[in-house]
Amino acid sequence: MELYIHIPFCARKCLYCDFLSGSASLEVQEKYLKALRQEIRWRGESVREEKGEETVSSVYIGGGTPTVIDPEGICRVMETVKESFCPNADAEISMEANPGTLTAEKLKLYRQAGVNRLSIGLQSADDEELARLGRIHTWADFIASYRLAREAGFDNINIDLMSSLPGQTTASYEGTLRRVTELLPEHISAYSLIVEEGTPFYNKYSGYPELLPDEEEDRRMYAMTEEILGAAGYHRYEISNYAKPGRECRHNVGYWRRVPYLGLGLGASSFYGDKRFANTADMSRYLDVTLVGGADGTENLQKLQGTAEVVGRQDAMEEFMFLGLRLTAGIRAEDFAACFGQDLEEVYGDTLARLTGEGLLRRTEAGYRLSHRGIDISNRVLAEFLL
Repeated sequence: MELYIHIPFCARKCLYCDFLSGSASLEVQEKYLKALRQEIRWRGESVREEKGEETVSSVYIGGGTPTVIDPEGICRVMETVKESFCPNADAEISMEANPGTLTAEKLKLYRQAGVNRLSIGLQSADDEELARLGRIHTWADFIASYRLAREAGFDNINIDLMSSLPGQTTASYEGTLRRVTELLPEHISAYSLIVEEGTPFYNKYSGYPELLPDEEEDRRMYAMTEEILGAAGYHRYEISNYAKPGRECRHNVGYWRRVPYLGLGLGASSFYGDKRFANTADMSRYLDVTLVGGADGTENLQKLQGTAEVVGRQDAMEEFMFLGLRLTAGIRAEDFAACFGQDLEEVYGDTLARLTGEGLLRRTEAGYRLSHRGIDISNRVLAEFLL
């Protein structure tokens, strides 16, 4: 089992961001952390009642920007996690961080709390591009934060990058890739910008695509990512994720392999016991239920999450395919049969044969994976596995 913990606070919301996050007073932050710890206790009790002691293989603290809040708050949250669940001795415990929000003292406390992996949101090494994104930091701020993390003993660091940004060129993106690989992080996530509805970027760019890199330039950046990162020793293990050998993000691989997880905090989603459910995204309601609600933890959890959706057999098969095929290792026929008691070819034989014939899938000893061309048009290929 995995845990995701949502910290919905940030210093300032970026112009492209559609995540459930925003700035808040210290008072609200303190109330939220108290409420979050209560939910963690209730979830832990619920798991023990249902399945006994279940081990946790990874914890991911995301946001927002978890590093903007009092670091003692992160320590208290992790204490509650350890009291309420059973993290493995070698559990991967990741936390997202933004440049300019880290200090030596904060990093020391995170290490003491058990955090052993940092994911730092750089996005670009070009200060003008960062300003257009509404980021609060510069390249120099990032370098200072990265060095502090290394000095604090973090030996597993991811750097987030984005391409197809306003005003970005293939030359400037290449510069970002080369400057980042020189730092030798263990992991790099590289995503193309998606202009999401409801963001300032949507209002500014949705009707003016000429203000963004065109499709041809986007494809050049996409190809450049694999070329430069591959030459620097990074293995592409998922469509948008690259790692040094053995440094793949275990938590995210769990998502793609459909490992059960619990989402804790405002708006957090869960996949547990063949059900998908999500907490309320209303802060007032979240605080009311956790801080004012009655003593019955089960009843309070139901108020937090609303109606759970049962993942039926067909939906589960579809998820197995379109999540598993995001990994460059692909899916194993043996795993499909173990999950569903049915042969992979029996369910998807025609689709597999057609996509293989079109050169979009490759047959492996164990099963199937996307071809290089299949990765390039992965959204269309993965949609073929909807039954």
